Amino acid sequence: MQYKKLAQLYEDLSSTTKRLEKIEILSKFLSYLSKEDRDVMYLLEGMIYPEYDDRKIGISNQLAIKAISKATGIEPKQVTKEWKSIGDLGEVSKKLMQNKKQSTLHSHVLTTEKVLENLRKLPGLEGKGTVDKKIGLITELLTSASSIEAQYLVRTLIGDLRIGVQESTIREAMSSAFFDRNGKSSEIIQKAIDKANDLAIVFDIAKKGKLKELEKVSLEIGKPIKAMLAQKATSFKEGFEKVGKPCAVEYKYDGFRMIIHKRGKEVFLFTRMLENVTKQFPEVVEYILEYVKGNSFILDSEAVGFNKKTKEYTDFQAISQRIRRKYDISKLQKELPIEVNVFDVLYYNGKSTLDEPFEKRTKLLRKILKDHPYKIIASKMIITDDEKEADKFYKKALDDNQEGVMMKSLSADYRPGRRVGNMVKMKPEERDLDLVITGAEYGTGKRSGWLSSFILSCGGEKKGEYLEIGKVGTGIAEKDNEITFESLTELLTPLITKEKGKNAEIKPKIVVSVTYQEIQRSPNYNSGWALRFPRFTALRPDKPLKEIADLKEVSEAFNNQKRNWRFG
Repeated sequence: MQYKKLAQLYEDLSSTTKRLEKIEILSKFLSYLSKEDRDVMYLLEGMIYPEYDDRKIGISNQLAIKAISKATGIEPKQVTKEWKSIGDLGEVSKKLMQNKKQSTLHSHVLTTEKVLENLRKLPGLEGKGTVDKKIGLITELLTSASSIEAQYLVRTLIGDLRIGVQESTIREAMSSAFFDRNGKSSEIIQKAIDKANDLAIVFDIAKKGKLKELEKVSLEIGKPIKAMLAQKATSFKEGFEKVGKPCAVEYKYDGFRMIIHKRGKEVFLFTRMLENVTKQFPEVVEYILEYVKGNSFILDSEAVGFNKKTKEYTDFQAISQRIRRKYDISKLQKELPIEVNVFDVLYYNGKSTLDEPFEKRTKLLRKILKDHPYKIIASKMIITDDEKEADKFYKKALDDNQEGVMMKSLSADYRPGRRVGNMVKMKPEERDLDLVITGAEYGTGKRSGWLSSFILSCGGEKKGEYLEIGKVGTGIAEKDNEITFESLTELLTPLITKEKGKNAEIKPKIVVSVTYQEIQRSPNYNSGWALRFPRFTALRPDKPLKEIADLKEVSEAFNNQKRNWRFG
């Protein structure tokens, strides 16, 4: 298939913001897409393999700039300048390719097969000369590309396709193309996507026009599944209205999501980002083999770190080291032990339980799992229809220094990857601090030309010392608001002291208030701390720099958090 057809599809999809129009455009494309070209389904989401596959393109903006420079003969500095002005490397590539001599264009007809071939070589490159090899593979594609093809090639490379197509859009397009969009087909296609987690496989089956074949798609042990996500509730009254009465009220643990697969003696561990972390957690493999009955299953859980001596939880930042590190595993295992809190079972002994009600799934879980505190346990949970009892349980969770509670409908099925209303979370309100902006990054897309991500700093131990504590980009409007990215850019631009690429250092002067969920220890910022989920709330022109939070205040706020707890 010629890549220009796909590039034109991208262009058509980008030309409208209306979902129904996108579905119609994509539906016509899928109707003519052949089985041999099914891997184009991955390119529709800006990927080269199914989402669960560890092999990612992994090209940085800077490497893309070098490739554009080599393909066009234009100096990297000029490419960077264009990028800062336009805010979209894809658009930069399109513009520069248009200016390229026509004699060097279209040396070959670019195909989707060739694009996938070259892009799929990128993740496997290692060792000396890797950068040059990557640039060579990318340049080979760009020199054969038209301006519009170059635009979407570069956007694919850096993971910023910008065509406004989500999985749900592709689902509806398949329903329209192969089943005339009847309501039943959309639901069946979605369930097939949930189980296969592979659009090309589902496309293959859907193109045959047989819904019964789609219904046969099953979960596969060893292939990661997306985690179901919860909505928020601000009160138990609201929570019960959403999930029904009675419902399950369950501790909300402060760790990281771990979805566990077992087949015979094989165990696979995946994060909510679908990353395989089996090698990082050998003790969990042992717990699963020893304490959970069943030949094959998939469990949903939260892994939480604790201090081996005091049995108190460590902060999330500390335990996150175990996800990232792939060496010194036995040492980290001793220093940062974890407990696995299991709260759902998605597959058991050859059969999917996704469509079973939560009440049945949680009973099965507690039947097959033998609790071993500080190793693996079933989540703490009550079933109630009483707001006072739920509130009492919630307060107990907070007293135990948990994050809060989950409220779950007893009759609900499990819907991978979706934020559903039959499961809600209740947590305490966020805290706030006054900090100063000391840096920023220029935005892309709709935020092109504006500063859109802001580095926050607290006061140091020395007078006039400002130490970074986090980055914020939420809570600011694009337009029609008192504080916008445009107004902040105008306010901060005169204070810029140094620029490098899209990054700017800013003279400490503008004080802002931010809310945050919690403070964590962090080696990533020179303050030693990091704000989790910071959100801009207000400019504070009334606050002098001497009144911003300093290291002492941040440390006290950390110690006053309900973070460390015992349980078992």
